[in-house]
Amino acid sequence: MLKKSLAALALGTALFTAGQAMAADYTIDKEGQHAFIDFTISHLGYSFIHGTFKDWTGTFSFDAAKPEDSKISIDVKTASVFTNHAERDKHISSKDFLDVATYPDAKFVSTKVAPTGKNADGKVTADVTGDLTLHGVTKPVVVKATFNGEGKDPWGGYRAGFNGTTSIKRSDFGKMMDLGPQSDTMELNISFEGVKAK
Repeated sequence: MLKKSLAALALGTALFTAGQAMAADYTIDKEGQHAFIDFTISHLGYSFIHGTFKDWTGTFSFDAAKPEDSKISIDVKTASVFTNHAERDKHISSKDFLDVATYPDAKFVSTKVAPTGKNADGKVTADVTGDLTLHGVTKPVVVKATFNGEGKDPWGGYRAGFNGTTSIKRSDFGKMMDLGPQSDTMELNISFEGVKAK
């Protein structure tokens, strides 16, 4: 009788565990150049400057069955800003803008993931809310995220890929050089693959 009870308990535990979504941990594949944080900002309303941050790292946890339980954390080295113009990059890094000597890191830590359905291509979408710390100021932002897919890679690993977009106002993140209202909003595009922890 005791053996039957223990067996039933073990079976019930196994079934319960199998029914639970277990989020897996991933490291964003920056080393393999499969991760990008790009930005676009108007220059005085006359044209657009496009740039990227070349040095950043991140981790996330994810299970496709329960995307609302996902979490992500990203750390950007602000001195890695690149707009394909050395003098402009130097100016952006100065106290007029990012002040990288005082604020060497920008960070994003998610606080909530809310699934929003699927896009026209049938891919799962979500609003990822999190705290963005930039220029010494922390503000909540919402990233419109898309889950691109997951699966094995040719090197024996397992990957999951995402992209996201958001916009921020420079004026929300401390005092920076004022270039007029047309140059206050910065559009951000994020794209990355994560490698599942073994």
